[in-house]
This record gives sequence, structure tokens and C-alpha cells, in this order.
Amino acid sequence: MRYIEDTGDGARIVWSASDLKAAAECEFAWLRAIDAKLGRVPAVVEPEDLTLERAGRLGTQHELRQLEAYRAQYPGRVVELPETRSSDAAAVAAAVAATTAALADPAVAVIYQAVFATEEFVGFADFLVRDDPARPADAAANPWVVQDTKLARHARVTALMQLAAYADQLDRLGVPRSGRVELLLGDGTTSTHAVSDLLPVFRLRRQRLRALVADRDIAAGATGAPIAWGDDRGELRIVACGRCATCDAEVVAHRDLLLVAGMRPVQRDRLRAAGIHTIDDLAAASAPPERMSGDTFAGLRTQARLQLDSPAGGVGETATAAAPPVPTFEVVFPKAIGALPRPDRGDLFFDFEGDPLYTEAADGVGAMWGIDYLFGWVDDDEQYAALWAHSFADEKRALEDFLDVVALRRRAHPGMHIYHYAPYEPTHLLAMAARYGVREAEVDTLLREGVFVDLYPIVRRALRVGSRSYSIKKLEPLYMGAEVRTSDVQRGDDSIVKYVEARELIDAGADAAGAAILDDLADYNRYDCVSTRRLRNWLVERARESKLLPSADVDAAERPYEPSPRADALTRMAGAAERDDAPDVAAVTALKLAAAAIDYYPREAKTFWATHFLRLREPVSIWEDTRDVVVFDHDRCRVLSDWHVPEGGRVQRRVIELRGDLAPGTKLSAGGAVFLLYELPTPFPVDTSPRWIHAARSVRVVDVLDDGMVVEENSVQGFTWQELPIASTPPAPPQAGSQQAAIGQWADAIIQAAPLHSAAFPSDAATDLLLRRVPRTRSGALARSEGLGDAVDEIARAVDDLDRSYLAVQGPPGTGKTYVGSHVVARLVREKGYRVGVVAQSHAVVENMLARIVDAGVPGERVAKATKGTASGAESFTVIAKDGYAAFAAAHPEGFVIGGTAWDLSHAGRVPRASLDLLVIDEAGQFSLASTIAVSVAAPRLLLLGDPQQLPQVSQGTHPEPVDTSALGWVMDGAAVVPDDRGFFLAQTRRMRPEVAGPVSQLSYEGRLAAHPSTSARRLEGVAAGVVPVALTHAGNATQSPEEADAVLALARDLLGRAWTPSAHVPPRPLTAADLIVVTPYNAQQVLVESVLADAGLGEIPVGTVDKFQGQEAAVAIVSLAASSGRDAPRGLEFLLLQNRLNVAVSRAEHTAFVVYGTGLLDDLPRTPDGVARLSAFARLVGADAP
Repeated sequence: MRYIEDTGDGARIVWSASDLKAAAECEFAWLRAIDAKLGRVPAVVEPEDLTLERAGRLGTQHELRQLEAYRAQYPGRVVELPETRSSDAAAVAAAVAATTAALADPAVAVIYQAVFATEEFVGFADFLVRDDPARPADAAANPWVVQDTKLARHARVTALMQLAAYADQLDRLGVPRSGRVELLLGDGTTSTHAVSDLLPVFRLRRQRLRALVADRDIAAGATGAPIAWGDDRGELRIVACGRCATCDAEVVAHRDLLLVAGMRPVQRDRLRAAGIHTIDDLAAASAPPERMSGDTFAGLRTQARLQLDSPAGGVGETATAAAPPVPTFEVVFPKAIGALPRPDRGDLFFDFEGDPLYTEAADGVGAMWGIDYLFGWVDDDEQYAALWAHSFADEKRALEDFLDVVALRRRAHPGMHIYHYAPYEPTHLLAMAARYGVREAEVDTLLREGVFVDLYPIVRRALRVGSRSYSIKKLEPLYMGAEVRTSDVQRGDDSIVKYVEARELIDAGADAAGAAILDDLADYNRYDCVSTRRLRNWLVERARESKLLPSADVDAAERPYEPSPRADALTRMAGAAERDDAPDVAAVTALKLAAAAIDYYPREAKTFWATHFLRLREPVSIWEDTRDVVVFDHDRCRVLSDWHVPEGGRVQRRVIELRGDLAPGTKLSAGGAVFLLYELPTPFPVDTSPRWIHAARSVRVVDVLDDGMVVEENSVQGFTWQELPIASTPPAPPQAGSQQAAIGQWADAIIQAAPLHSAAFPSDAATDLLLRRVPRTRSGALARSEGLGDAVDEIARAVDDLDRSYLAVQGPPGTGKTYVGSHVVARLVREKGYRVGVVAQSHAVVENMLARIVDAGVPGERVAKATKGTASGAESFTVIAKDGYAAFAAAHPEGFVIGGTAWDLSHAGRVPRASLDLLVIDEAGQFSLASTIAVSVAAPRLLLLGDPQQLPQVSQGTHPEPVDTSALGWVMDGAAVVPDDRGFFLAQTRRMRPEVAGPVSQLSYEGRLAAHPSTSARRLEGVAAGVVPVALTHAGNATQSPEEADAVLALARDLLGRAWTPSAHVPPRPLTAADLIVVTPYNAQQVLVESVLADAGLGEIPVGTVDKFQGQEAAVAIVSLAASSGRDAPRGLEFLLLQNRLNVAVSRAEHTAFVVYGTGLLDDLPRTPDGVARLSAFARLVGADAP
């Protein structure tokens, strides 16, 4: 950034692509930098960062190596512009002219350091490269690709904004450019991104930058007022990061709440809204603000008080002293210390020192970066041992030597543990083992068996310390006494710089000087290990003071699952295939997926139980915002029916109405189960663990309320009570025995084949899916006609032609996926005598498909399912017992249809293996790969019906490979539309008018979805068809927005009663409440909107979250996003603007979709490339992507 004084055409700020990065990181600091340029405030001197300087030098070397590669590849065709300072106007003008000339020269293949400049912008692009540099061509046929070199190993959002800035400059000049941009990363890989995913967000950021510059009143020069701390400039809503040097000085000077350790921005906002502005205010506050739990408030208040009372500098920085003062502390949650294992004479205390910028190879694909150059540990006697690693070969050897030490020690001391502070050590050991392909199972076993113990989370839960930081160095005065460190090496980054210096000295022949530095680093590492040991011992003493003893090892029920022998065998095969001379990537991937699928269900279950036990151990404030959690407000809860023995019953029972705050994404279902959590000690007998502070009871949900539920609770061993639970949490996952067995049986065939290449795999539908093979057919090709054709006829013929394979059918909203699927099944049953199974995630989806199959012409007596619970009597299909499948099939040799869950279709005792001709997986965009493998054993053919562009598959667990991805999503491999060689895309919607279908098509279907001509007959008097944005200005809203609720009400009032013409064959009628739906991503906004509508007498208008309305439609959909900004949204913009959710929400509309949103959503820069693409798509949807 530079300031150009007024020379007759006005003073101005000229910014560069790097200013986009700086402003995105901290707007307040960037505005202060402008103020400094104008002479209003002194410039902030950033602290020296030697590691950052080194990264800059390495980045320049990376860039120059790429330049050298282009010189060699395209001799005489690389234009290199000289280094130009942005402050040298004449040099910039000359470089712009040279760039323009090179862009127009068809003989030029590469331009290095191209320069762009306008009145407000100057930019230097690393590389502009022809789309096909090997051949000179006219500009239109060989457009330019913008490239940037980055030392990072992953694409960063700020780097993508730089690329977009240069692509935008090419557009300004009218120069043909490619539709992609590329980041040339430090590991030799290229990260490619669509310009269309970046430009809308870049334009929003540029618009934001212009607004920020305008706010500074450049014309006032030095006499203008600098931006003040805490002044968000009204509707501009300036964001301060709170962490940079500029912010930190203001935080200290104003005694801001950000001084409080652990203070989150949303907590600060809520406290400030309640009049609590400083750390002093918080320490003296008596009550929590709105939307903050008592536990959270009490913890923050205690932290503030301790920092104010601390002699260790809990507010400002203390002067350097030979012996740092001891901070104040309190044990606030003693049971957390009880999570420590019992001390053992074999315990080790471990610490790494690493250099993330170390590499040995020049740029190339797969170049490795980062080394842990020192493995250090002390034993219980503080005897120190270390392993040095000065190369990758050394690091591999050190890893194996360390694991040998641990294995020997565990044999001698079975109860030993390895203590560390923060998760770096086990994470890096696991990554290291994977990097070198050695001892992975051994490291995994150490992790599974709880050998590693991280002291950091124990400290954070158990203690409050009077310090702004909880780094171990800030805690050391508590327990190191006179040995508190005073070394010159105070930070981990400093040790890296010292290590590099030592290696350079040794390489230059100064061995003694280099060795002296290494000795100092080893002493630094030894101290870290000793510090970890003494912290552990200090925590044990605190436990004893609280009359707690360290616990035994983790209960078996709380441990992660242990991989099965089948999974181990498949993992070994994948490793062998990967090491093959010509590795088959598809085969390697399929073997890894198969291994992950073996343990999919145990992993899902163990993940659930680990989270469940955490809730029993931890305060509510730790987990209250977790999906499917409801924290109850006892003032809104009541007993509907007190303890009684119901007629015909034997156990006392009560019915209670429980209302409270639903965490984002929470789904409850009547007839389902939840756990109710009570505080210990409970008023009823219960088995507990010494570490628990809550007890859980499973109960049945009788009814679902907007803000809670009605549950039925039984007495315990004759005990009854009046107390109410504090929260509900998700129910236990269903048993998966049949699915697990089916996957195992399927995997045995692969293990027996031991394939290293795709061709050697067994031939079956599930394996074809994993390999992403083109569906195999008996005719050798997937037959299809040109144009729309008869989808039912084409798909039926294609299914019949399958040779033990699958077929994918993608049906966007309103395209008649269920109609097509039911008619395909009906034709195959009637004409070919097919035996068909239908499976889906829920009973309701299966039963809907069965009913539609009956409607399509299959007699109801040939369609069967065992219902969930009691049959209603209204079923058009035959209701059978759970064990009645075999008898039903035997009674209908002429062909039949059965429906069931994954449990049913994978259960050999219900549906014998391969006894069906076809299995239809409905909503296959939400049906996991693992579940697909499980049910595939029932039939040789799979028909996948669904749409991954709508609601995604939801998984409980974290899996090593994406077996939790939906089956249809896996086939499509990231494409928005199913490839023609994999199946069929239903391209015509009969729901949405063209004005709605068009934006939905662009949002989710690459423009390939079109509206049926009949939809154009729909009319709503005085209302424009299409997607209509309703932009509002509001601030501080997270999951509910009163402003948006009022806007929804205003829209509803305006719409109701207008003349609505549903089709050309139906006369106009007044629009009613049933013709509207209101969709929102958050339960809290649903409750608020329902309340506002009900108060206005419009309570009949349906309101719900996205999942409630999937498959439904209305004349008008009103979408309310609620959150004021990405910073306010609980899971960020990435969740809020997920294209699947927006697609489902908007595509409910037959005529008009109103999108009500806060303008602040467009002011944020997402954290990930996917988030940028989502925000760009949203900006296009609401028309905010104008240049």
C-alpha cells in the first residue's frame, strides 16, 4: 500500500493484492496502517520474526526455480520483467507497457513478474503462462493462465484472492484468459481453481477495500481522525483480529476483554452488549449476559479475576526478571485431574523440536517438507535421552529407534505412559510413520491404548491460571521453583532459527561452533521434558489436595475401536499395491476404502460412545453447542403427568415437557430415544465412574416441540424423584451386526484375490463402485438416446443390461426421481419377473417408494415390507413380519418388490445373499459407501437413485478413508452432474419456473438443469418469478435474527391472498398459508419465526430447517439465513452457505424464492478454498457478484 499525495487529481491510496491479504487478516490494523501513511498516528513496528523472514527467502528460491524450469522448457519464449518498486511511478508505467506488449505477442509462452496498474491498484503476478505453452497461437485459442508460486503445501484463501486479482486485470484489459488459475505449491503439486469460484469473492473483497479506504477520508490528510479502538464505524462493522501487534497494543491500553485468556469473539460481543467492556468490568460482574450459560460466564469471570490479581502479569507484560513471578491459580474442576493415569516408574516425558521448512529435494511432485530434528525425553528420575535427525533418513531411523525404546519400556512397565503438552507429539509420530511407511500399526496401537497423555486439555479444564497464555512456559513458575528458565531460546520458533544456524556452521566447517548451538538446543529440549514431568507431578499434588486419586487406565468402553484382522490384511495389500513399480491408483484407493469399510460401524459406534462419555465427564459449557444436544431451561419445563403405574403396566412412569436451547443442527423424532443427563449425585441409583459429573438415562420421546420435547421416563428400581434433567443428548447408535457381517463376507473375496491392480479385483457391483469403474454391461456399452428421450425406458433397459454392476441416476429437485425409479422397477417386475429390493436411510423413504411402485402398476400383494412399529392400515403394500421376507419371496416366483433398512437387506437370515435381481438404493446421495457395500450382497445389480447436490450424508465418526461419503457422491467424484458414462441425469424439472430453475441450475448443476415448458404457466399476481434477494443490515445475530423474522412476516402478509395460478389447467385462487414455506438453517430461527408468525395470526405457515422440507414444494419459499456474518455463524460460512442446503432451500419454490440474509455475510473472507467457492455461488445467487 502506498499513499499518493494530491498533485491536482486528488490524493489517493494505491493498494496491491497483498493488501487484500492484510485487510482480510485484520481490518483495524490495515486502517491504522493507512492512518500511519497519512501521518495521523505513528506506524506500528512489527516484532522481528526470523522464521517468517526465512520463509520469505525460501519462497523466493522456489519462485526462481520455477522460472529456471520455464527458461529451460521454453527457450527464448519467456519474457522477464525487471523487479519494480510500486512507489516508482515511471518504472511501473514502463513495466505495464512491457506486460501489455508481451500479452499481445503470440510467440511469448511465459511472462514473469507481469505488472498491472490502475488508479487504485498495482499488482505483480509471478507468472502468466499460455494455456498450451508448447505452441504459439492466436490469443483467443491460447489464453493466459495466472500462476503464483507459494511455499505452502496447501492452497490458502489469501493466495487465491491474489490470483483472482490478476485474472480480473486480464479481464479489464480484454485479454483472453483461461477459466482456471494455478498455485504452484512448495511440495511440487499444482492446486487448480476455477476463476468463477474466485472472482465474485474477489469483487466483494475489492468493494470492501474501497469502502474501508473511503472511510479514512484521505483528502483530510494528517488532520483526519485515526480509527479508534472499539469503533466499528457503524454499518461498516470493522473487524479487529485482536491478536496482531496493532491490536495487542490497543487491547492492553484499553484493558479490553480480549485480555482474558480463552475469550472468544462471540463471548466478547455478548459481554459488551450487556455493558461489560473491560477485564475489570468482567471480574466485578454478577450475572451472565443473554445467550451465555452460567458455567461459561463463571469460568471467564474467574479467569479475569485471577489475571487481575496475578503478580505474573496477567494483564500487561511484566518486566523481565531473573525469577518470573508465580501466577495465581485456582482448581475449578478437580475431577479433570482425575483423568490422569496413575504415575508409573516407567513413565516418559516427551518433546519434539522441529523445523517445518526443512526439505531436501528441489521442487518436484511429492517433495517432503518439515523435519523433527530432535526427539527428547526424560524418565521418572529426570534422566535425559535424545535422538538427533539431520536428514529424512535420520528422522526415519530416529522414529524406529524411539518406538523400540517405548516397546522395551512397555514390556518392563506395562502401566507406563508418555506425557506431553499439546497434541504435537502423537500427531507428528503418526504422520511420520505414514510418511515413511513404517511402524504405523505400532503408533496406532499406542494411540488407541491411551499411552500418550496430553496435559494441556487437563490443565485447561481443571485450572484457571492468572495468565493471558496457558503455554507451558507461562505455567512453569508454578512448579519449577528456582529452575525457571532464563535461556536465550524462549520460543519454539527461536530454536528453529538456532538449529538452521548450527547446520549452516557445520556445513561451512565450523563444527565446534555448530555443536555448541546444538548442545544448547538439547539443553532447551531437556528442560521442556523436565518441565512436563514436574507439571504432571504438580497436577497430581493438586488432585490429592482435592481428595482425588489419579485414575486407572481408560475403561474399555471408552477406548477407540481396535482394527479387525480383515482391515489389517486389506491395509497391507494397499501398501503393497502402493509400492508396486507401476502403482494402480484406483486399486490402491479401493483397497484402502475396503479396509476402512470393515471397521466403519465399530468406528462410528466408538466415536459416539467416546463423545457420550466426554459429556458425562465435562461441564455443560464444554459441549452445549454440539449437534443433537438440548440444554434445558427449567423455568420452561414442567411435569405433564406425575409418577404413576399406567394401566397394564408394572413400572412407575412420568411424562415431562422439556424445553430449552437446541444446538445448531439438532434433530429430534417422536418415537425415538434420547439420553437425559442428570447431575451427580442423582436421586436414583446409577452406575457411575469416579470421573463422571453427570449420569445418563435413555428415554423415549413422545412428542417433538419447536424448542424441546415431551419424554416418557420410567422409575429406577422403585425410586421416583422430582428433579428434572439438565440436558438431552443423542441416543445410542443402532447395532450393526448384520451390516458388519455382510461387509466382512464381501471383503473376504478381495482378500482371497489379493489384487494389486484393478483388473484383478472380483467382479461385483460394490467393487465397481469403489474402483469408480464405468458400469459393466453385457452389451459392452451403456445405451442411451440423443436428447431427453424416455427416461424410464432407457434406465430400465440399462439396468437389465448390467453385468454385476451399478447404475447411477441423479434426480435434481422436481425432476421426478421417485416417479422414474418406481416406474423402472414396475416395468422390470412386470415384464422381466425381477425380484427387487428397495433400501434407504429411513423407513419413510422406503415406504414412499413402495407406495409409488404400487401406483406404477405392481399389485400391492407383490410389494412388501415389515413396518417400523404398528402398521397404520393405510399401506398400499403388503405388511409382513420382520422374518417374513423368505416366505413372501417364495410365494411370488413371478417377481416381487421388498423394502427394508440396511439391517434387513444385509441380514442373510432375512434376505439371502444374491437372492434379488436388483437392489434400488433410494436417496443414494445420503447413503454411505460402507452401507452400500453391506447391502450389495443381496443383489448383483445396484440402482443408485438420488442427488448428492442436495442434503449430504451425515456421519458420526472420523474415518481414515472416505467410506462415509455417499455412494452416489463417490461415483460422481466431485462433479456437479453425474458423468454420462456412469448413469443418467434427469435434466428437466417440473417444479420450478425457469426463473427459479436457472439460478438453481447455475448454483448446483453446471447450468444443465432446465424447467419443463409447463412451469411457465404458473403465475403469482404482482410478484416477480425467480430468486429474489432481501438484504438486511443487522449485527451480532448467530442462530436467530429478529430483523429477518420481521422481514419474513412482512413478506407473508404481502403475499397471502394474491391470485395464484398453479398451472395452465387450474384457475387462479388466493394464495394461502399452505402455499408458503419458510426455511432456515437453525432451530433457533425456526422457533423465533414461528412465534412471530403465530403472534400475527399466521401460525399455519410451515417453518422448518432444510431437512424438514426435502422432497416438498410450495408456490413460494422464504429462506432466512439468520446469521449476521460468517464470524457470528456457529459453524462459519462454510456450513451456512453449503450449496447443498441452499439448493434444497431455494428449489422448494415453484414460482419465487425469497432469500433473506444479512449483508455482513458478504463482508467475510472464508477460511478455506471450498468456503470461497460457496460464498461466490451465494453471491451469484443473490446478485451480489457484479464487477
